Formats: sequence, structure tokens, C-alpha cells
Amino acid sequence: MLKRAWHLALTALVALACVLASGCSNDTPRAETPDKPQTQTQTPARPAFGDRLVSASSADATNLIPLIAGDAASHAIAGQLYLSLLKYDRNLNLVGQLAERWEVANDNRAIIFHLRRGLHWTDGHPFTSADCVFTLHLMQDPHTQSAYKSDYEKVTGVEAPDAHTFIVRYAEPFSPALASWASLSILPKHVFEHEDIMHTKLSRRPRATIGPYTLADWQPQQSILLRANRDYFDGPVWIAERLTRIIPDAATQFLELSAGRLDAMSLSPLQYQRLFTIRPYLKAHYRRYKYLDFVYTYLGFNLKRPLFRDARVRRAIAYAINRQEIVDGVLLGLGEVIATPYKPGTRWVNRRIHPRPYDPARARALLARAGWRDSDGDGWLDKDGRRFSFTILTNNGNKQRENTAVIIQQRLKAIGIQVQIRLVEWSAFIAHFINKRNFDAVILGWSLSPEPDQFSIWHSSQTGERQFNFLSYKNPVVDRVLVAARRTFDTAERKRLYDIMQEEIHKDVPLVFLYAPWSLPVYHRRIHGIQPAPAGIGWNSEHWFVPAAEQKYRVEIQP
Repeated sequence: MLKRAWHLALTALVALACVLASGCSNDTPRAETPDKPQTQTQTPARPAFGDRLVSASSADATNLIPLIAGDAASHAIAGQLYLSLLKYDRNLNLVGQLAERWEVANDNRAIIFHLRRGLHWTDGHPFTSADCVFTLHLMQDPHTQSAYKSDYEKVTGVEAPDAHTFIVRYAEPFSPALASWASLSILPKHVFEHEDIMHTKLSRRPRATIGPYTLADWQPQQSILLRANRDYFDGPVWIAERLTRIIPDAATQFLELSAGRLDAMSLSPLQYQRLFTIRPYLKAHYRRYKYLDFVYTYLGFNLKRPLFRDARVRRAIAYAINRQEIVDGVLLGLGEVIATPYKPGTRWVNRRIHPRPYDPARARALLARAGWRDSDGDGWLDKDGRRFSFTILTNNGNKQRENTAVIIQQRLKAIGIQVQIRLVEWSAFIAHFINKRNFDAVILGWSLSPEPDQFSIWHSSQTGERQFNFLSYKNPVVDRVLVAARRTFDTAERKRLYDIMQEEIHKDVPLVFLYAPWSLPVYHRRIHGIQPAPAGIGWNSEHWFVPAAEQKYRVEIQP
């Protein structure tokens, strides 16, 4: 519910951002009109410092060092503490953040960043180009295990001719280069230079930050409290505190919202379509939003497990799943069936590819050709004396994924495949199952930005611990086109290459693309300054405010 940070990340429910705005779909969030509009004053509300915004998250953060964190829950918090050289405005255009301006060399092999002057970390130390050099070198250090490393390994030279100039050089043109500097959060050199980045208490207790908020308190699996940075350089931070309550169960979140103990949450389709509308208190005091975000949900296979090494098996499972049934039954129609790893409607979608239809007969035929038959008449497929049985893991508290898993379980049972479902708390899910590759299959989501480069997810070099290709997918054609697409700035050529990538993935089925859900956030009406835009509704969240007369919580913070 905080400021959007464009990182490639696993969603507990961000790839890089758009270089060319024309490559993005203009899907602006819409606010629902209440049956009985609030009475408003004749003059616009005036910003006032104070109050607290209380939101809910289904998952706790795992690590507040953005270089290391790989999940959306962590980036939602860390994005308020640390900033990048660039950011994305409301229309997904690159603009300056810690950098005031920049220049790209004519040969596209160097970027010169001119840093903002007069910036300080929260401990009073000045922000300088030395922090940028340090962060880059830290990212490039072999000891740093980061899923984002591949973008910054392309930098072959770095210079800091003065405290406010930072220059990076590349051996060859790298099309995601500029966008990558909107994803790398700069760390303070004087704080981290003697720390082991992989084993530091700073991952949970930051000592000096530069963003609109600072970490005030973190109660694991309970809450995270952020406090306004009154010295923030980019305008006033009006809302004094932001409290994120960790509530894994969406039904419990909704009960807290209905009791007025939450100001914001992400509604489930059932809550959005039915429960919200029958509660007069919610309709009078909260505003709903609806939009298609850069997020999709999938069933992914651990390709190192013998059961899933045969592509015919994976294709059979894809044919056995009725994805429209999931969208209609789980999402109540508030989503879209997908067949590729891009947001529907964007230019990068290969429109020649369509979701595999629900076809259980075809699924059975493929499985038979792969040697899976019900040889003993017990209703389950077997091969070489082994029953076709596996476990789907997903995160506890996400009812959409849990219900999706149940529907898949029933559809696969109908063709003789036995499926167990296991729900795991998010932090443990990442640490013990995803990072360790300890799973058969998972239902998860990717939160993406409009930049089409997905090297970190699909390239065979990205299969190590903490890297994002945790399905262990390897395809030399995909590797080749991913590398080639990074070397060209020609949009049409990049499109052609990414079309090939999507065709290979569709053929190989390392995962079954399920759906792109609609984002359904709700906010209390006393929160002012929300401006729906193509970038979502959180792009300017540090400048939201509550007028003095509407403030609910008393927060004592000295200016």
C-alpha cells in the first residue's frame, strides 16, 4: 500500500520499468463512486502533518536491504527507506530521484548522472557519488547473492570525478541500462562498508536511510512501523506514521477493516464484489479502486524433479487445468486468463500465443505417450511402479492461491494425478523452499514492471540460490534471444526476440500461466492526495495527507 518500487519480485499475494512509455498500457486505476457521496467543503482540503495510515499485509518483510530482498513485501517497506538514482512518474516515464539529471552517450555505452546537491542520510552524513560507487561494487561483489546482479555485471567501468557526478560505462550497448538505475537502491557507504551484506543486522535494523520514511519499529509477524523523515528532500511527508499490520488471512483483514481498525487493504474479489457493498459503514468511509496491474499468477514446476522433466507431462497438466473456471470461480471474473509473462494489452505480448484450452482427453493422451497409465485400475496414473503424485506449495493466507490450488487438485484428480496442497508461512516459504529449491510445484506470482527484459527469470545462468530462475528452466534459444534483446535499442527487434522467447516458453511449459488478477485496493476516505494514474495509485504516496479536522490518530513527532 506504499510507494510503488519497480523491482522484479515474488508477490506474497518488480524486471525493470518502461524505457518507452509507448510500450506500456494505459490502464489507469478507477475509484468506485459511492451511493452516498461524502459531504465535502467548498474549498480543497489543506495538507496537514500528522495521523497514521494503518494498512494490512498478508506477509511479513524478510529483508530491508533492497539488493538482497527478493519479495514484494520486503520491497514495499524498503522502498520507503532507500531510493534509486531514477524513478518512474505517474505515466511510467523515467525521471530523476537521487539524480537530478543524466546524459546517455551517443554510442549508448555510458551514462553520466548528476546527483542532487545538499542531500543527507538520516544520520547527517552527506549523500555523494561515493555511495553510488560503493553500492555498484557491492552489487558486483561475488559474495553478494542478489537476483538483480546480472544487470550490473554489465557495467565495466565507473567514475566519480566529484561528489555529485557518477559515471557508468558499458562494454557494449545494454538496452535496459537506464531503467536498471531506477531499481538499484543506493546504500550509505559509511554504514555498510565494513558489513557482511549477507549476514548483517542492518537487514532488520537500518541505521541510516534517505527515503520519505524511517523504520521506527518491527515486530516480526506482527507489524512494521514507519515514521516520516521530516528532512526528506522531495517535499513534505505529511502522514506522520505508516503502520503495516501482518495479517495473513484476508477474511481477518476484512473484519479489521469493517471495524475501522484498518485504513487500507487489498480486497479479494468476493470482498470487492459482494461484502463491501452490503456494509454501509464501509461504503460511507472507504473508497475502492480497480485496475489491472503488472502482476500474474502461475503454477510452476521444479524442473529438477524427475516427475516434471518430460515436457509432455507439463503440457498435459496445462490442458487439464480449466483456467477460465479459476478466473470465474476464484476471481469472480476480476482477472484475465493469460498465456505469456507480460501484462495483457501491452505491446510485448505475443498475440500469436493463446492459452491452452481445457482438454482433459488431450491431457490423458499426452500422459499415455509419456508412459503414465492406470495399470492397476485404482484410478491413479502410475509408471515404473510409482504413482503420479506431487505436492503444490503456496503461501499461507492467500485464499486466491489456496482456492486455485484446490481447483487444480480436482481437475488433475479427474485425469488420474494425485495432488496434495501445502500452505507455508511466507518468510519460511522463501527461505526454506524457494531459495533451497525444495518443492515439487508452486503457485506464486510475479510482480513485474513494463520493461520487457526478463533475463533474471528465464536465463539459465540465473538458477543459483536466491536467484529468480528457481524453476531451473534451461533453453538455449531463450538464452540467446534474451542476450540479443539486451544488446539492441530497436523496439521492433526487441519485440521480435521476445516473441521468440514466449513461443519457446509456451512450447516447453516450465510453468502454467494462470491469470492476471485485477488489483482491488481500498483506502479510507480521510486519506487525501491519491491520484490514480497508469503507474497505479501508490506512485505519489509519500505526499498523501489527512486534513487536520479529519485526523484519527495523535502522533507526537518533533519537526
